[in-house]
Amino acid sequence: MTDNFNQPSTGLFVKAMPIIFVFLWSTGFIGAKMGLPFVEPMTFLALRFGICVLLMVPFVLITQTQWPARWIDYIHISIGGLLMHGGYLGFVFLSISKGTPAGISSLIVGIQPLIVAALAGVLLKETVSLQKWIGLLLGLAGVFLVVSNKLSIGEGTLFGMSLSFIALVSIAAATLYQKKFCSQMNIKSGNLIQFAVAGVYFYLTSLLFETGEVIWSGELIFALLWLVIILSLGAMTLLYMLLRTGAAANVSSLFYLTPPCTAVVAYFLFDETLGALSLLGMGIAVAGVALVNYRFKKAGRT
Repeated sequence: MTDNFNQPSTGLFVKAMPIIFVFLWSTGFIGAKMGLPFVEPMTFLALRFGICVLLMVPFVLITQTQWPARWIDYIHISIGGLLMHGGYLGFVFLSISKGTPAGISSLIVGIQPLIVAALAGVLLKETVSLQKWIGLLLGLAGVFLVVSNKLSIGEGTLFGMSLSFIALVSIAAATLYQKKFCSQMNIKSGNLIQFAVAGVYFYLTSLLFETGEVIWSGELIFALLWLVIILSLGAMTLLYMLLRTGAAANVSSLFYLTPPCTAVVAYFLFDETLGALSLLGMGIAVAGVALVNYRFKKAGRT
């Protein structure tokens, strides 16, 4: 189950993919913050993935995209989608809707690379070297510095933050599961399957637990379109391309840059100031990710 995205890692775009992915992924927290005042979280996500399916179906049909050859592949792809979309996105949106600041939610989810690195060696037979562990720990330290100003007493609730921890477990599991069972899926048909499964999941949960009320506004429409086009269609495709070509621990380390990047975007959109500590944290996080992904040349080799 391959497609034309599975090409050698050459060219400017391929080299820029991690940077593009980090920026796009970080805007998901901003989109949630912008849209949730006007709609309940499960209803918001049901609308998001419903639109994704409507956009993807004609594209997949027109391009005569290859579908999975075995039923077990459909099951694996669906489980990966439920973990990534239903688990991660669902609980992040719930957490923010319960009063958890976007920065704190991104911080909690940002711990994900440590979980992935710890389990990748066991589950995926990947080698996590001392250099990578140092980089992962540096990245974690940088993330804590970036959002430390948001961790003051009274911000958020224990229940709201616990929802972000569930999202953390879900995205770590999704990363490992996707790498192990879905790394060769066709990205177009695979995305459509996962969008459809997520859409049904969010629609059913919205019927069970929410009123379904939507207050249509310019902010909500913009947030919805941004999350559909930029996040679901853009960032998710990049994530799966990165997982296909790179080790799970290396790709996972990129999530350390999400809170710093979220802080930068929030500064321009919501006038959230960046102090010296936040700027220092950004630098440490960048250094940590570089250490995870950079290969030092051995002595005597050029």
